[in-house]
Amino acid sequence: MNDITVLICEGCDIALSVDVAALVRTAKEQTGVTQVQAVPCLCNDQGQACIRECTAVEGKSLVLAACSSRFVPLAVGADANAVERVALREFAAWSHEPNQEETQAIAQDYLRMGLVRAAKSDLPVPELLEVARRILIVGAGPTGIAAALVAARADYAVTLVEKQPEIGGWLRKTTRLLPTRAPYRDLEDTGLSALLAEVEQQPNIILKTSATIDQIVGQPGCFHVELTSAGQACSFDVGAIVQATGWQPYDAQKLTHLAYGTTPDVVTSVEFERMLALGAVKRPSDGKPAQRIAFVQCAGSRDTNHLPYCSTVCCRTTLKQAIWARELDPACEAYVLAKDVRATGLHENFYRRAQEEPLIFFTKGDVSGVQKADNGKLTLTVEHGLLGELVALDADLVVLAVGMVPKVSNNDLLRELSDARVTLAKDNQDRAAAEATIRRLDVYSDTGTLGLGYRQGPEMPLDRYGFPDSHFICFPYESRRTGIYSAGAVRAPTDIAAARTDGEGAALKAIQAIEHAAAGIAMHPRWGDISPPRFNLQRCTQCKRCTEECPFGTLDEDEKYTPKLNPARCRRCGICFGACPERIISFPNYSIDMIASMIKSVPIPDEFEESPRILVLACENDAYPALELAGLHHQTYSAYVRIIPVRCLGAVNIVWIADAVSRGYDGVLLLGCKPGDDSQCHYLRGSDLMTTRSENVKQKLQQLALEDERVRIEYVALSDYPTLPGRIDAFVDRIQEIGLNPFKDA
Repeated sequence: MNDITVLICEGCDIALSVDVAALVRTAKEQTGVTQVQAVPCLCNDQGQACIRECTAVEGKSLVLAACSSRFVPLAVGADANAVERVALREFAAWSHEPNQEETQAIAQDYLRMGLVRAAKSDLPVPELLEVARRILIVGAGPTGIAAALVAARADYAVTLVEKQPEIGGWLRKTTRLLPTRAPYRDLEDTGLSALLAEVEQQPNIILKTSATIDQIVGQPGCFHVELTSAGQACSFDVGAIVQATGWQPYDAQKLTHLAYGTTPDVVTSVEFERMLALGAVKRPSDGKPAQRIAFVQCAGSRDTNHLPYCSTVCCRTTLKQAIWARELDPACEAYVLAKDVRATGLHENFYRRAQEEPLIFFTKGDVSGVQKADNGKLTLTVEHGLLGELVALDADLVVLAVGMVPKVSNNDLLRELSDARVTLAKDNQDRAAAEATIRRLDVYSDTGTLGLGYRQGPEMPLDRYGFPDSHFICFPYESRRTGIYSAGAVRAPTDIAAARTDGEGAALKAIQAIEHAAAGIAMHPRWGDISPPRFNLQRCTQCKRCTEECPFGTLDEDEKYTPKLNPARCRRCGICFGACPERIISFPNYSIDMIASMIKSVPIPDEFEESPRILVLACENDAYPALELAGLHHQTYSAYVRIIPVRCLGAVNIVWIADAVSRGYDGVLLLGCKPGDDSQCHYLRGSDLMTTRSENVKQKLQQLALEDERVRIEYVALSDYPTLPGRIDAFVDRIQEIGLNPFKDA
């Protein structure tokens, strides 16, 4: 666009800190600027009217040099106009000493960069899709049923798919649930019958049981699903997907010190639930009543050798089972052996209810072993108790509160189970071992699979704990496959009540995904972005870096490895064009050339001025907002830095750093989200990818005989804004110690 109007606000100390008349002159010098006006205040009615007047004519680009859009949204009028914001308030007036030469230079440089951004931007046009307003829900347990009912009540068509012949999941495997209502003391009925009746009577729900998904291809708004139900193949289109495949108990066979599998009197909490449902608690070994039951908490959970996480519901399940066992036999004693009992919030009332039972005892400690005693009982060894001594406890029955494992496809496990069944069918000498393997793994046989026809593989990417989430804190329900949402225990360990709520939330996100796909806008985290990337495929070398490095599986490939875009999968992060060595990828309003031109638009002082220039490329998700917050709080930092927001550190193309160094910038500071196992990156892998690419930057600097310290990566959270100015100053100080860039006059 080359018809640019510039409005410069004089309010919020801007006119008191910089020469606005000089800013007007700077704007008029730029190519494409047709109108420049200083306005006393863009926030008031007169200022808002001025903005609307400037956007009344389509095809114009408007630059508002005022404050951050994060803190002060301004009316921008017609959607047919591109609007750029230059935050003079936060990055000049409120963060640097007023009426100084460097402060004036800062304001003018940011204005120049804003004008370049406007000049290099094309007005985005959404890519509209013909969407299917149907939602596929995989798994018909409590989570999936809740999701299906919410979507159906919202008048969306639903296909509910279940691997088993009957729906209900874990609701069918118990008869009593944890309390969900005040006073949170009494066990509740499952309500399964009423729930199943509602599903059957809901006209918007199509139920497919004994079903497996063969393949899913496509993108949000228009996924194509092929499945087999009761031996019959069928196919249909859906707009979004909810994965509610639930959980499976941790394999207690791996807990060798707890004697599971060596004696039938050591059972899991899942197996004990079935015993309670039958109406009597008896020792499996001899059928005699179990007079003393020992409940071992965190059996494999919160253990780096097994499950490193807490499954949240195990403690409350034990409380329920102990109360239930005593209802069946009032003479029964229950001993709960725990590191600590986690019954948070109002469930503390349920914990108190269990404590009030006269024969339920709570002991702190870790069970280090379970042995079979001569009298037929089991002896548990408890250490790390309150008294610091080893304690021995005899019991008739031991119940292991095993953790929850998300039920997602596990090819290795399924292969082991399949091999065992083949061995059994052959009737060879390994029959006993095969039977033991099948008994151990049969509970896992209902693993959910989506069969995705994605270049990056058929299954959902998992986090380090095996859950298919994306960014647990900022984007609950989102997976790493756009338009596919996980809910319930497959997303995070949870009880049935919370799983139902989770399913309802995921269904609403699925509805949102369909509507966003229909409007051609991104879903998250750049909500409302209508600019899908463009690929200049004539120059593509089929290096596959874009298809491999995209965290969300946006790109497929043809038979020649040429990338194929699925625009509705794209989250607009720019990691693909950060990865592309040929720089053939761009967005209408964000491109390699745009940022490179912004970098080049800043005048670089010569070596005699002894005024360094430091380029800061700041991730727009945490680092850039942290800098805006620093300005909002009037925190000052070096006037030598010039800050450009980028969509993600993974979107930083190495050419920008090379351009900056060759132009004479003395240092480049990259600010992004924390990488690694505890990654805070909104795009999952962006910071990790930049960390890897930084090795290429170091090599380039070494080739130029420059110190690799001139480029540094710092990881920033939004809450770091009080310390961020000091970290910037420390980098500037280090650059000054190293000395100015020798290429400054080249």
